[in-house]
Amino acid sequence: MHDNTSFDVPTVDISPYLADTPDPAACAEVAAQLDRACRDVGFVQIVGHGIPESVQADLAAALDEFFALPIDTKKAYRRPGENRGYAPPKSESLSMSLGVASASAMNDFYEAITVGSEASDFPGLDLPEVSYPHNTWPVAAPSFREPVEEYFCRAQALSRTLMRAFTDALELEAGYFDTLVDHSIEVLKMNNYALPESEIEMADDLTGMGAHTDFGILTVLWADRVPGLQVLGGDGRWHDVQPAEGALLVNLGDALARWTNDRWRSTIHRVDPPVVDGRIVRRRSAAFFFDGNHDAVIETLPGCVAAGETGYPPITVAENIAAKLAGMKGGVAPAGLREAERVLAAHT
Repeated sequence: MHDNTSFDVPTVDISPYLADTPDPAACAEVAAQLDRACRDVGFVQIVGHGIPESVQADLAAALDEFFALPIDTKKAYRRPGENRGYAPPKSESLSMSLGVASASAMNDFYEAITVGSEASDFPGLDLPEVSYPHNTWPVAAPSFREPVEEYFCRAQALSRTLMRAFTDALELEAGYFDTLVDHSIEVLKMNNYALPESEIEMADDLTGMGAHTDFGILTVLWADRVPGLQVLGGDGRWHDVQPAEGALLVNLGDALARWTNDRWRSTIHRVDPPVVDGRIVRRRSAAFFFDGNHDAVIETLPGCVAAGETGYPPITVAENIAAKLAGMKGGVAPAGLREAERVLAAHT
C-alpha cells in the first residue's frame, strides 16, 4: 500500500549559510528546521542551494549521452566488485546491503555509472585504493566528463555547507566534523531506470531499486520529477516522494544515524518501477554520497545517548561501507542491522 497520509518532506531554504556574511539568527532558524526534518523524516527538500539550473541540465545531458550507448559499449566500463564504473541492470541488489533479500538475488532493474574521489585527489596522504579507487571515464561519451565533474564539485561544496548547518543543529562546536571529512570518500552514482518506456504487465518481484539506507553521512539527490522514489515513514508505510521544482533532495546516511544514536535516522527508501497511467516512464537520478574519511571512527556524539540507552559500537567509515557494498554487489548480507528490522516490519 502506497499512502501519503500525514507524511511530508519539509522544504528548507539554506541560502543564509551561503551568504557572504551569514546572519547568525537566520542560520540558527535554518539549523532548527533541519533538526526537525532530520528527527521526523530523515529527508529534506533543499532550496537556495546555489547549484544553477544550467549545471543540472548539463548533468542530465551527460547522463543521456552515456546511457544511450549500446549495452556492450557500456559494459566495457564495468568494474565488478568496485564502487566505480558501469553497473548493468540486475547486477545489484540494494536491499541486500541491509541483509534483506528480494524475490531474486540481483533484481534491481536500474543501470548506473559511478565516479568518485580518488587517492590522487589528496596528495601527501597514503590513502587505500579500495576506498579511493581511480575513475573510469567513458571515452565513448566524449561530452560526459566535463559536466559531471562540474556537478560533482558543486555537490561537494553543498555537502560541506550542509555539514556546517548540521553541526549547528546538533549544537556541536564549530568545525566539529572538519577532521572527519577532510579527505572524505565522495561518490556520484548516476542512475537510469532502464526498462524501455512501454506498457508492461508488472511482475511482482520487479524492483527499480530495493529498499535500503545510504551508507555515509548525507546524500544529495538530483532526480527527474516523475514517480518512483518512496520513503518508509514512521507509520511503517511507503510514501511517494518527488523533488519540488528547483529543489534537491537530501537524506541522511548510516554514519549520521550511528553518530546521533538514531536521534537522526538514515531513512529507508526504495524506487518502485516508475509507472504513469499503466506505462513505464523514464527516470534518471544522480546521488552524491558524502561519506566521510575512510578512517573516521563513527561513535556516538556528545549529548546523543540518554540515560539507560546504548549507543552503536564504534566502526570506521570504511568498515561500514565495505559491509554494505558486500551485500549490494556480492549478496553477502551484513547481520544484526537495526535498519533491516524496519524494512521487514514495513507494510507493502
